[in-house]
Amino acid sequence: MRRRSGGAERPPREGLKFLLRASSALALIVLLSAGATATAGLLTIKEQITPDEGEGQPVIRSLAVTEAKPGEPQTIMILGSDRRWTDLKKNNPNLKRDNPARSDTILLVRMDPDRDVIAVLSIPRDLKVNIPGHGIDKINAAYSIGGPNLTAKTVKELFGGLEINHIVNVNFGGFRRAVNAVGCIYVDVDRRYYHSNAGLPVSQHYAEIDVHSGYQKLCGQKALDYARFRHADSDLVRGARQQDILRAAKDQISTSSLFNNRDELIRIFHRYTQTDKELREVKGVLKLAKLAIYSAGNPVVQIPFPARFTGDNETGSFVEASQEDLRKLKHRFLHAAPKHDGSTQPRRLTRKGKPTKASARLVNARRRAEDLVASTVAGGRVGFPLYFPTRLTPEGRFARFSTEKQPRVYTLRDRAGKPHRAYRIVVVQNELEGQYYGIQGTTWRNPPLIAHPTGTRTVNGRKLLLFKSGSRLRFVAWRTKRGTYWVSNTLSLTLTNSQMLGIAASLKRLR
Repeated sequence: MRRRSGGAERPPREGLKFLLRASSALALIVLLSAGATATAGLLTIKEQITPDEGEGQPVIRSLAVTEAKPGEPQTIMILGSDRRWTDLKKNNPNLKRDNPARSDTILLVRMDPDRDVIAVLSIPRDLKVNIPGHGIDKINAAYSIGGPNLTAKTVKELFGGLEINHIVNVNFGGFRRAVNAVGCIYVDVDRRYYHSNAGLPVSQHYAEIDVHSGYQKLCGQKALDYARFRHADSDLVRGARQQDILRAAKDQISTSSLFNNRDELIRIFHRYTQTDKELREVKGVLKLAKLAIYSAGNPVVQIPFPARFTGDNETGSFVEASQEDLRKLKHRFLHAAPKHDGSTQPRRLTRKGKPTKASARLVNARRRAEDLVASTVAGGRVGFPLYFPTRLTPEGRFARFSTEKQPRVYTLRDRAGKPHRAYRIVVVQNELEGQYYGIQGTTWRNPPLIAHPTGTRTVNGRKLLLFKSGSRLRFVAWRTKRGTYWVSNTLSLTLTNSQMLGIAASLKRLR
C-alpha cells in the first residue's frame, strides 16, 4: 500500500473547529472507528480533551515515549486499570503498598500506512519480566510500582527497545460509561460466565459475573465483566477475549454515532483517561487522526502471544516467553500482514506448559447431538428450524452448566428493539484452558456479526460466509429463508480451518 504522508487534505473548517475543541478525544474516537481498540478502543474511547489546569487527569510524562514523524507508523500502548494510579496519595507509600492500583489490561496497537492491517498485541498481565530498577516480577506489578511511566519502560525493554509513540491509560469506570454512550456492543459470548460470592468464604471470593452464552448485546458493567474475566482461564485466553471485543466494536461502531455522542464521550475521556503530552496538543492529535483515517477499513489482526505457564506454590504462576520468541513476536507485530499474522498460532498449552497436538479430524457426534437438542425442540421452545452438528472435534463434548440449559434458547433484540428467536449450543474443547466453541442460530437475518465476510465457499451445496482473523477462521456462517446460523471458533482460534468448515458442513436440521 502506498504511503500517504502529511500532504493530505486539511479537514473542513467545521471539522477542524471540533478537532481544536476536542483535542485528543477525536484522535482516539477516530482511532476506534478505524478499528484501533476495543476494550482498548472502547477502553480508549475514554480519551480527553485538553483539560483546564487542575481538572481531569494529569499528563503522562515518560521518556519511554518517542514522537513519531508525520506519515510514519505509530504504536500506542493502552493500559486498563482498576484504579487511577494518580488517585493514590504520593505522600503515603503505605497506601500504595497495601492498596495498589493494578494494570488489568496491557495492549499494543500499531497502525502503519504501508500495511493493510491494524496489529493488536495483548501482553499477559502475569508475564515474567525484569522491571527496570526493581527486578523480576509480573509485568502488571510495574503499574502498581510506577504507573504508566514504569510500565512503558518495562514494555520497551521487554521487546528490545520497541518504540512506543503514545500511552493511553484508562480507568474501568470510564469503560462502562463509554460502552453505554455508543449504544453497547453485540458480542458472540463463547460460554456461560457465572460466579456469585454470596455464601462463600472470603478465600473463595473473586470478581462476580453473570453473562449467558450466545450472541447478545453487552452494555456497561456486563461488558466490563466479560472483558476482564480471568478466574477460570488463562491470561492468553483473556487477551484473546478482549481482542474479540475489539473486532466486534470495530465493525459495529460508526463514525457518525461517535460524532453524535462526542460531548458525552469527551466528558468521559476527560474524567477517566490519561495520555502522553503529545495527545494533549492539536498537532499531535491531527497527526494521529490522519493516520487513523488512512487505516479505516483495515482489518484488526490479533498477534498471538507465545508463552508457557510456570510457577509453584511459593512464587505463584507466571507466564514466560523466551528471548527468541519475544524477538519473533516483535517482528510479527511490526510487520503485520493479513496473510501471515494469524497463521502462526500459539501452541495449545496445558497448565504445566506442555503442548498438545490439535487434531485435524472430526468424529461422529450425531447421536449425542440429537439427544441434547431433542427435548428442546419437543418442548416447542425454539420457534424456527434448529440445526445441530453431526461432527465434532475429537476433544469436543457438549457443555453442561448448572445455571444454564443447553442448548440455550432465548430472545435476541436488534438495535431497534425488534425481538428475534435465537439458540446457542456450547461445545467444550478444553475446559482447563478455557477453550469453547459453539453453534449459533437466530431469526435475525442480518446481525452485525455477519456484515463483513472475508470470503465465501460452497460446501455440500451450502454457501458459507467466511470470517477470518489473520489466516484462521473465527466464524463460518450461512443464511436460510428463516434464519442465520454460524459456527464460532474458540477465542484462541484453536480449531483449524478444515475443522471449522467440516463442522459447518455437518450441521443438520432436526426434524
